Amino acid sequence: MRATVAPRHSTPHAPLDMTSKIHFIAGLPRSGSTLLAALLRQNPRFHASMSSPLARMVSSVLVEMTGEDGPLVSPEKRRNVLLGLFDAFYAEENAARKVVFDTNRGWGARLPLLAELFGEVKMVCMVRDVASVMDSFEVVVRRNVFSRSALFLNEPERATVYSRAEAMLLPNRTVGYALASLKEAFYGEHARSLLLVEYDHLASLPAQTLALIYQFLGESPFEHCFDTLQYDAPGFDAGIATPGLHLVKPSVRAAARPTVLPPDLRDRLSQLNFWRQPGYSQVQFVRRAGSGLVIESAANEGEPHHLNTGLHSLP
Repeated sequence: MRATVAPRHSTPHAPLDMTSKIHFIAGLPRSGSTLLAALLRQNPRFHASMSSPLARMVSSVLVEMTGEDGPLVSPEKRRNVLLGLFDAFYAEENAARKVVFDTNRGWGARLPLLAELFGEVKMVCMVRDVASVMDSFEVVVRRNVFSRSALFLNEPERATVYSRAEAMLLPNRTVGYALASLKEAFYGEHARSLLLVEYDHLASLPAQTLALIYQFLGESPFEHCFDTLQYDAPGFDAGIATPGLHLVKPSVRAAARPTVLPPDLRDRLSQLNFWRQPGYSQVQFVRRAGSGLVIESAANEGEPHHLNTGLHSLP
């Protein structure tokens, strides 16, 4: 990985051997992150894949370095260890690619850490109507009627479409955690590092959407093919008893179909689309403008909320 800007509060030290730039993909599940990775990997300069365990590995290592022996590990050593973890995890890809994309829905909640490690961070967040996210999960679960998906911990969670939705919306589960992580980044101090991309834009206007993603990342344009995609993770999907979860169809096309969700559940889930509601953030969006797409800042839609810290009353 290559840090493009010196992190804040760092002390002078010999640079690590970071050979590739790194960008991040986050957002909501069933919202096109695997499709985006399948498209990006067509570019011979890029490595991209489905969600990796690197975010959890970073958190685990940081926990160990701040535990009982924490006083023995200086902040600068912690930083170097974590940078070394990135470099080691992508050692093979660094040898063959100039740019690495790491995908994990938890990166939004770790954005301040990424900013300290790499300075300037670019994160593409794929989003989708939460009702459509849950509908997509429900279709996959119903398709595999002879499997007991590991997305759910027990039979009460698996019982009905309502219990399945409630389970996935729990704070530490598939959809609930992703929503919380995205919201933290969306309203946080590093929000300008984010580009929110709606799944429907990528599916219906893939060439324009990718061009804007390249623009946001500062990468040279590349001509993609939208009819010869190849991506699947049958081993991983079989391991969680949810076959087809990460299968990407060969062609990028927007396809409409009736939802399988009851109307009351669909309406309740759609109220969770916080990024479509007025509110201040410095995040950037891919949005429709006429017949095309543009990047716009959400900062134009509201005013920031200022906290009264009471500092004026201190002596």
